[in-house]
Amino acid sequence: LGWVSRPGQPPNTAALLASGPDGEMLWLDVTHCPGQAPRVQLMGRYLLPPCKQRWHTCVAFLPQGGLLVCGDRRGSLLLFPCSSSPGQAVESTNISNGGTDSVDKDSGSKLELSCLSHKEALPLEAPVSVLFGLHGKTGVTSVACHKGYIYSTGRDGVYRQLHLQGQQLEVLRKHRPCKGLQWIEELRFTPDGDLLVLGFHADSFVVWSSRTGENLHCVPCGGGHRSWSYWSSPSAEAFAFIKCGDVMLYNREAEPCEQQVLLASLHGREIACVRRLGAMEMPGHTTLNVFVTGSEDTTACVLALSEHSRAAVPLARLSDHISSVRALALDGPTGPGDNSLGDKGLSALLFSAGGRAQIECYRLLCTGDPASESTVACQVIHVASHRLDEHWERKKNRHKLVKMDPETRYMSLSVVPGTSTEQLPTPWKFFAAACSDASVRVFGLLEATRKLVLVAESFHHQRCVLKVEAFLHVQAGGERKHLLCSAATDGSIAFWDITSPIADAVDALHRAEREMQPLALGAPLLTIMAHSCGVNSLHVRETPEGRYLVASGSDDGSIHVCLLEVVLGKGEGSARTCLRVLEPVARPCAHAAHVTGIRVLRPDLLLSASVDQRLMLWRRGPGGLDALSTTFFHVPDLAEVDCWEVEEAGEELRYYCVLCGQGLEMLR
Repeated sequence: LGWVSRPGQPPNTAALLASGPDGEMLWLDVTHCPGQAPRVQLMGRYLLPPCKQRWHTCVAFLPQGGLLVCGDRRGSLLLFPCSSSPGQAVESTNISNGGTDSVDKDSGSKLELSCLSHKEALPLEAPVSVLFGLHGKTGVTSVACHKGYIYSTGRDGVYRQLHLQGQQLEVLRKHRPCKGLQWIEELRFTPDGDLLVLGFHADSFVVWSSRTGENLHCVPCGGGHRSWSYWSSPSAEAFAFIKCGDVMLYNREAEPCEQQVLLASLHGREIACVRRLGAMEMPGHTTLNVFVTGSEDTTACVLALSEHSRAAVPLARLSDHISSVRALALDGPTGPGDNSLGDKGLSALLFSAGGRAQIECYRLLCTGDPASESTVACQVIHVASHRLDEHWERKKNRHKLVKMDPETRYMSLSVVPGTSTEQLPTPWKFFAAACSDASVRVFGLLEATRKLVLVAESFHHQRCVLKVEAFLHVQAGGERKHLLCSAATDGSIAFWDITSPIADAVDALHRAEREMQPLALGAPLLTIMAHSCGVNSLHVRETPEGRYLVASGSDDGSIHVCLLEVVLGKGEGSARTCLRVLEPVARPCAHAAHVTGIRVLRPDLLLSASVDQRLMLWRRGPGGLDALSTTFFHVPDLAEVDCWEVEEAGEELRYYCVLCGQGLEMLR
């Protein structure tokens, strides 16, 4: 049994949901009138999917009407059609004459018989949408609707955000509040925009704030109570529960908060990577830059940074990773006016990767929201995920097997541009990954079916691969070549032609009914020894002449720049891609520490950043690299740099950069 409030119903009426034999769930509207027996209307009959424990655990009526969402003991979410039309209801008959007789001792049984004896007059509705076992075998604990979204909680330690796509439930993303909070019972939305997560952590009842990321209240109650209630106000809070047949009450008056947050943190540990999503023009000609950061605290954060207020406001936090987030890549706009939403916002695909060989993919939709603190709202849709050991985890008796390289980490990601053309008309998107197990891997994503697969790999480097950069070469006849460069810990940079592997992968994906076996990338076209030790930064930029400037920075503080020319050689049957290195330039001891960020701004202008906290501009000329300027920044242990250009008044280009490490800083 469960009582549920329905939008638009009178205050003296409530919906009662009852599960019975054979998975039948009844919806009854119960109206209470003083001095009279309750009036009951049977509004609907629903059939739950077959399972061992076949009953509902929670129900919510959707605000748009005509639908109700239900969670069951098997952990599934179900969507049923419902109608509050009186003509389709079966009403109890013991007070249908409108009498005001007092309630007698037999009225309850008469009420039940009169209401349920004609239940066959209503059809037995089947669910129109089923997400089977969404919260695991421990069941769904609550469902709620807020601002057009559906939220569900369970005892699997996560809560999920969903929406309706037609009459189908679609999961947008899942949230994991904090470690150890496996038994999530309920979500509550506060008037000031905070989301409170109520649940049991070990032997305590906790109230966790998603805004501050900390426990607001903790009650040592023994944990895991099925009958409980929580109430709070600005002046007091109360928690009641049943333990060993006794009703226990915990009551506490609010205490003044002596802690003041001077500056809220973006992450709990150092920031390992950063990418700029784009800029949004707000009312009042205020420009907001939207960034994505990844951290060692296993989360990624979408944030808005205002140039006017210089305040960074988190828009969304992604907590699907089980280890550190080491690399980010965006497939989509990088500036205003160049996005699928036009002037209304930004839309892009985000790939995040890191420890435990885990990759996550999201669709980010940023739009203006004047009611929010940052005036920007970010909707996150989880598209797909991939782990190299996911097949191993599904094996039986895996405890008897040796897991191969459980500590594989993704060090860098790069999206392969221009994979959907007339020559290769495919909705697949591809990206390359540098891996700590000495491999270069290429993955394919089909967003429509949320499918992310490994399509090709190579272990050419035989040591940890630190960086990858993919770029596109368009030949005179319009033919496209997808090229890739990878850098390893020995200072070598390898250049690959991945055009054929991508085309072969598309054919194999169309034919494969199950997971395809990864293809071989083959041998690289060219390998150069650019540095004496690991390459920590790498960037490729095309010149107006159709050549490519490849810049890299190393652990030894050196910078290497070379000009790459793509030519067609003679091969068997078709023209073979060849590369020539022109004008190689090396600058030893350009920095006093690791060069962890480098960007080619123009063919004659480079930017480099190092752990020595210096940001340097270099002019590339016939004689080599000449230092133009040095700027000191405040971020220790620099991890990565991202740059972009903005055309300001007078058609003057101004360059901006964002740096991350033990903090975040934006310079221009």
